[in-house]
Amino acid sequence: MSKLIFKVSLLIFVLIFGKTLLAQSIENQKISGFRPIWFELNQKYEYGDKYSGALGTYTAKHRPLGIYSPVVNKTFFVYGGTKDYDQKHLLCMIGVYDHSSGEVSRPIVVSDKMGVNDPHDNPSLLIDDDGFIWVFVSGRGKKRPGFKYKSLAPYNIDGFIKLTEEEMTYPQPIKTKFGLFNFFTKYTGIRQLYFEKSNNGQIWTDDELLAAIPNQAGEKSGHYQVSSIYKGKKVGTFFNRHPHGIVDMRTDLYYMESNDFGKTWQTVDKVKLSLPVTDLNSPARVVNYKYANKNIYLKDMVYDKNGNPICLYLESNGHQPGPKSAPYKWKVTFWSGFEWVTNKITTSDHNYDMGSLWVNENFWGLVAPVGIPPQKWGVGGEIEIWSSIDKGHNWKKEKAITKNSNFNHSYVRKVVDGKAPFVFFWADGDPHEFSKSQLYFGDLKGNVFLLPYEMKDDFEKPEPISFLNLKDKKQ
Repeated sequence: MSKLIFKVSLLIFVLIFGKTLLAQSIENQKISGFRPIWFELNQKYEYGDKYSGALGTYTAKHRPLGIYSPVVNKTFFVYGGTKDYDQKHLLCMIGVYDHSSGEVSRPIVVSDKMGVNDPHDNPSLLIDDDGFIWVFVSGRGKKRPGFKYKSLAPYNIDGFIKLTEEEMTYPQPIKTKFGLFNFFTKYTGIRQLYFEKSNNGQIWTDDELLAAIPNQAGEKSGHYQVSSIYKGKKVGTFFNRHPHGIVDMRTDLYYMESNDFGKTWQTVDKVKLSLPVTDLNSPARVVNYKYANKNIYLKDMVYDKNGNPICLYLESNGHQPGPKSAPYKWKVTFWSGFEWVTNKITTSDHNYDMGSLWVNENFWGLVAPVGIPPQKWGVGGEIEIWSSIDKGHNWKKEKAITKNSNFNHSYVRKVVDGKAPFVFFWADGDPHEFSKSQLYFGDLKGNVFLLPYEMKDDFEKPEPISFLNLKDKKQ
């Protein structure tokens, strides 16, 4: 009888507590290699999923993912990873590359998303004036909250503490001379843009609504944004509009900026704006793409040396993958000092191809997967550098970064203040069926390194990679 009671008690214990015991968090643990997540949205069309594949450095609205610190001569970077090859359980990871030794550390789990497999919950990164590393982990809606984590020691990734749990998607944290600033999104039936700010990261202001533009019938639109900072003071954002709140109809391009830590906002030509922006025909509108019946997919934003904003995006004829939505045009829209100018760079074959933009006085550069892809009509392709020497008006192919690849390369992410050889990084994978995904980094000279998928030691040197002879070589 006592054995029966024991078995029944054990069964009850397992039913009640077993799931919790099996799902223990592995936060602050090291993983023995860099294994970015593979993801499939499962919105199927004739030419494949709306987007799927190597999404470890997804999305364009998570920014930044990498920061170089000259104080310690190291590049810190975050990504969405997994523990093992065959797992799709998302771990928000951080790694560090030491430019002095040429070695990379084992990655650390900052946030264990506890069964979530969606890289919409990927992290972004900030380093404050004291060297503490902040990881902003995205959520999605109210059911999957976002988090803010802070390192236990300056310039050190060995341990993090969770400071907040909140509704926050697509975090875009920025260090300013006034304090910490964060652009982000909330899912309120539609995607709406917000910002928050803090003097020290411990106490944050209430979330403030940035834009809620209705369509002509008065129905609210949703928005996506990309943001940047100029000389530590001016923060700005380009954003699009989702008519009727339908994300697959994303169109139009708007811009607004603040020079006083979000107290007041204005257009590029100093027209004052009230928050939230609610006028369809607001002076903040840069291009009316709805009139042309075009979709736009925001990729990157930078300022030139004079503080003029520049937006990188992809224009297409619709949301479905394949030739129906072609051509997929890469474009830049920028303020010349007295007017908005838009120019085409090149084309690729998918709305969710993602690249990064560099701008200085004599060189504008795009690094993006615009080369002919191993898997056509899927996310990513072969990575190329395109450049302009006349401030974005005319562009040419500079060089190919990858060639003869087995899988598509996707979501090229720029490192803030990046130093060679770790100037940008990305992941590869088959966009049409589940595959292994790996992380790479490179520089504008064309050097490429593969981050170790398996690590025996805490610090190892990444492998220099030549893509010239990889077509039949197992990756």
